[in-house]
Amino acid sequence: MDLVDIIAEKRFLGQEFLTWLWWKSEERGGSIELPGAGDITVVFEKHMLLESGEGESSEKLICTGLQTELQEARTGLQMGKKLEQARIVIGHNSYEYSLTMAGAMMEFRNVRLPKTEATENDKSTSPEEVEGMILERIYLIEELVRLVNVLFGLFLKARLGPRWREELSTIRQWVAKTAVIV
Repeated sequence: MDLVDIIAEKRFLGQEFLTWLWWKSEERGGSIELPGAGDITVVFEKHMLLESGEGESSEKLICTGLQTELQEARTGLQMGKKLEQARIVIGHNSYEYSLTMAGAMMEFRNVRLPKTEATENDKSTSPEEVEGMILERIYLIEELVRLVNVLFGLFLKARLGPRWREELSTIRQWVAKTAVIV
C-alpha cells in the first residue's frame, strides 16, 4: 500500500477530529481545557465544507455565515456528511490565531497569526529588528502547531479510550439536537 492509499484510507480521522473539535468547542461555550495549560478558546466560524461519497458520486456542501448561521452544516452532519474543512479561531494567552483546517491531510490554510507590537510596526530596516520579527512569527507558527497537536492528542486519547462509545453517543445527541431539518 503506497502513501496515497494510506492517506485516502485514513482521511476519516481528520474529519472525525474536526467534528469532535466543533462539538468540544460548543460543549463549554468555546472553551477547551488543555491539561497543564489551562483553557483555550476554539470557535468555528464563517466557513465549513462537508463531503459525502467518493469519486464521481461525491457531494460537497459549503456553508458560510456567522457561527449561529451554520445550521446547514449541522444538518449536513445529521445527514451523514463528513466535516472536511472548517474556519477556526483559536485563542490562547492573549493571542488569537485564525486558520482554515482541512481534515483529510490536517492542512493549515489561510493562517492569520496574532498581531503583535513587532508585526504592527514592521517598517524597520534594521537587520536585528527584521530578524526579531521573523523569529517572532516562527514562534507564533510553532505555537499554533503545538496547540493543534495538543488538541489532536486529546482527540486521539478520547477516540482510542474506553469511553469513546459514550462520547460518540453524546456527539450524536449534539448533532441531532442542534440540526434543523428544513
